[in-house]
Amino acid sequence: MQSIVRAEELALNAGRGRVYGPFSAEIGDGLTVISGQAGSGRTSLLLTLAGRMKASSGSLTVLGRELPRKARAVQKETAIAGFHDIDTLEESVTIGAAIRERQAWLSPWWRNIPRADDATVRRVCLPVFGAPGEPGATPLPTAATLVWDLDETQTALFRTALALMSGPRILFFDQVEQLQSPSARSVLWARLDALGRGAAGRPATAVVASVAAPDTVIWQQLGLAPQVLQQAANAPAGPRAAQPASTPADVDGLSELTKELA
Repeated sequence: MQSIVRAEELALNAGRGRVYGPFSAEIGDGLTVISGQAGSGRTSLLLTLAGRMKASSGSLTVLGRELPRKARAVQKETAIAGFHDIDTLEESVTIGAAIRERQAWLSPWWRNIPRADDATVRRVCLPVFGAPGEPGATPLPTAATLVWDLDETQTALFRTALALMSGPRILFFDQVEQLQSPSARSVLWARLDALGRGAAGRPATAVVASVAAPDTVIWQQLGLAPQVLQQAANAPAGPRAAQPASTPADVDGLSELTKELA
């Protein structure tokens, strides 16, 4: 296996104690799953691997670049989707408007971005939603469809499609269990696996996804065999860590993310 991510004793500490770690792993192409219950720091770990959050200790190399020193370069070659309050969609906008806004964000400030029509939606979404006959293929929305009208499967796939517009080499998808229906998760797993192998004429994009517990039954039904990495829950560290938190441990440390994205 050719390693695209190599982490050694990676850890993040915050005011309430340890967020995650120590985490050591080598990740290759295809589909990789990081499994861990709430409190294991999965979200912060994925953001660290994507170059959007700084670890407190340990070493990390992504696509041959050392982090955090080469964070900007890694950010350009990775994408994130499924992260609560980071890539959440505005429900009142249309699919076409969301694609146009994403394209404007990725383009030089002076470039005029035309409205996204149905052909544009098909070009952006088909590799993720899948062509008819492909595993997990899901009907495409139209440019006029409101985000509000997407079901949970389409919403997750559309967030993924927007993320892939930057042409990343690695996609990080957080909390697959946010799709509560097993049938919806089955579709998402099938499409993430397809992306990892190359789908609808698109080059393969390595996928690292997090989930609370392995979806073993679904994977067996789909014939998938992802690399699974277990992320252990962290024990409380001192009296302050034992105090009730107003936010989940998975999002602890987002101030570092804000600094990194500024």
